[in-house]
Amino acid sequence: MAQGIWIVAEQREGELKKISFELTSEAKRLADQMGQSVTAILLGSNIREKAPELGKYGADKVIVADDNRLATYTTDAYVSVIAQLAQSGEPAILLLGASVQGKDLSGRLAARLGVGMAQDCVDFSLENSNLVAKRPIYAGKAYATVTFKDSIPQIATARPNVLELNEPDESKSAEVVDAEFSLDDSQLKTKVAEIIQAEGAKVDLTEAERIVSGGRGMKGPENYKILEELADLIDATVGASRSAVDSGWRPHSDQVGQTGKVVSPNLYIACGISGAIQHLAGMSTSKYIVAINKDPEAPIFQKADYGVVADLFDVVPALTEEIKKIL
Repeated sequence: MAQGIWIVAEQREGELKKISFELTSEAKRLADQMGQSVTAILLGSNIREKAPELGKYGADKVIVADDNRLATYTTDAYVSVIAQLAQSGEPAILLLGASVQGKDLSGRLAARLGVGMAQDCVDFSLENSNLVAKRPIYAGKAYATVTFKDSIPQIATARPNVLELNEPDESKSAEVVDAEFSLDDSQLKTKVAEIIQAEGAKVDLTEAERIVSGGRGMKGPENYKILEELADLIDATVGASRSAVDSGWRPHSDQVGQTGKVVSPNLYIACGISGAIQHLAGMSTSKYIVAINKDPEAPIFQKADYGVVADLFDVVPALTEEIKKIL
């Protein structure tokens, strides 16, 4: 009989990502309601020492799959290992992060297991011990409530920075066990040859707690330096609208929106962004939205918690100077 809630922890270069702790925290809340346990799956190479960290957030057990072939994420290897563990462990619910990696992994994993999957969810609840997932649809203009039928495990992914994060409890610990699995090299179709990181790269947009974004109102790539200066002060990541990216002002990795990255920071500062539907779909779940735009009719103000109708080239430098005074 399927029981327990499992999560797939995410790591990069041997460090656990924040979404791993968010998933563990949410799984703990759900498991307490069901009277069941939380198990985390951790894949990587020489990663076992990181497993106890998940116990502080609510994991009762951490299954570690430690193998050189799992050092960096590849779909073939990760799907194979996690599918084997899920088939032998039979969890009732399996949660993953809706990160770039998690979105790729979850779809293939659900297909391998022959079950349904709810993608990019922002809230979870239980109904008769069955998972109920809430996810945005129609570019964020509405929400769908999703349930599962004849699907074991019930698989869902959670949008990063949306779920409440537990305070780590240093007194808590998890049982750490080694995973039993097999990997057939002949079935692994891909391998990571090289990872090239951008120089001076900050926190990825999907994980950033603060984002400063610029749109067509920036008037050119050279003007993003004022956003970068503000971002450095408040430890934020710089983003951009689709129009700015299409104009060649910023790389696609900086694009926020339906065709870019979906973000949910605590603070989102939109500078010179009108607020097209596809952009709003990518940032509307931000906790606080500040909009700076000369056009009082800009759609972004309908979503903003705070709005400044003014020239961003006057407001942003002034804001930067005021922040410098208090830091």
